[in-house]
Amino acid sequence: MRAELVAVGTELLLGQIVDRHSAFLSKELSQLGIDVFFHTSVGDNWGRLKEIVETAVSRSDLVIFTGGLGPTEDDLTKETVAEVLDVPLVEHPPSAEVLERLFSERGLSVPPSNYKQALMFDGGTVFPNPNGTAPGVAISRDGVTCVLLPGPPTELYPMFEAHVRSYLESIRPDHEVVVSKVLRFFGIGESHLVERIDDLIRNQDNPTIAPLAKEGEVTLRLTAKANTRQQAEAIIAPVKESILQSVGRYVYGEDEESLERVLVTALAQQNRTVSLAESCTGGLLNHMITSVPGSSAVFQGGIVCYTDEVKKSMLDVSPDILAGPGAVSMETAQALADGALRRLGSDFALSVTGVAGPEPAEGKPVGLVYLGLAERNQPTRTYRLNLSGSREKIQIRAAKQALYILLERLKKGEATNEAI
Repeated sequence: MRAELVAVGTELLLGQIVDRHSAFLSKELSQLGIDVFFHTSVGDNWGRLKEIVETAVSRSDLVIFTGGLGPTEDDLTKETVAEVLDVPLVEHPPSAEVLERLFSERGLSVPPSNYKQALMFDGGTVFPNPNGTAPGVAISRDGVTCVLLPGPPTELYPMFEAHVRSYLESIRPDHEVVVSKVLRFFGIGESHLVERIDDLIRNQDNPTIAPLAKEGEVTLRLTAKANTRQQAEAIIAPVKESILQSVGRYVYGEDEESLERVLVTALAQQNRTVSLAESCTGGLLNHMITSVPGSSAVFQGGIVCYTDEVKKSMLDVSPDILAGPGAVSMETAQALADGALRRLGSDFALSVTGVAGPEPAEGKPVGLVYLGLAERNQPTRTYRLNLSGSREKIQIRAAKQALYILLERLKKGEATNEAI
């Protein structure tokens, strides 16, 4: 089944909002074994929307529209699809009753324009919308199925979960499913990763192997098609095992796991705590860790020591270090980690100091970063990084490197030079 997604709304073309619906729907359709061939965005213009609808129904088996189901004159999706498919719109009494009840509960009468939201394709399938006034609707004509969904995410996503997924399962020409497994890597670049598993990539069939470089890390997506989820997982398993045998030392997580989530879980499992001292990352590490639910059980606190005065007063960094090696130095990274460990009473402390840019500092180049890892009753370790990219990229990469160093310490006892 060839599918196409059409996002309707002039605000998309103006850049006022981002089309996240197509990403969500593509992922869901993939899991249903439905291949998405096209993504299209179009404004609230009758002529252009009609042209897009005509093109979509001529080349796809399934077309899902998002947006344009509101009560105003520029909400044209349903009317345009009805004209192209030559299907009349008729009143759907249950939808009209819902509208009247919603407005009555607010002490209001239904504006005449809202009743257009109760018009549905004659012979279509209606998807109730308990979170808004625009029901969804689907219609099949001449081998093409069109599904129309409301634009607000708080309406679209629940509607898909409650009604649309099962509807799509019922109209699939077969019951093939698609299952993906994502492996997440750190400490190895995309080109080196691909080189290490080149034989698997060159000979891929089912499952397919797709590398993707993200900010400071790499993922591999393994995707298999089969009649059942269990069969697809069985197809993925031996390929995953071969990858792990080759580059498993760089795998930190799977699927939706992030470095910070994996680290928080590892700390909790070992009943350990961490504190932070951040200079050039400006609190980014604090944010990443505290964004994980349950992090309060393992995170003691953090100090953003952006100036030398704060480094001295809050973390006891010696003035001699700051005047000698400087704020961007291995000695300062060690002192910051030691100070955070001592001041905040954690089991571990991470520190970051460096030059994020855009200009050099202390005569040191942009991208030079030092990390410190202090541990109770153990010698403090320091690491030197030479990073590249924009200020934001350097900060993100430095923060992720710090997370990875502690994760490796928890897993193996120490992060190797190769790993960073």
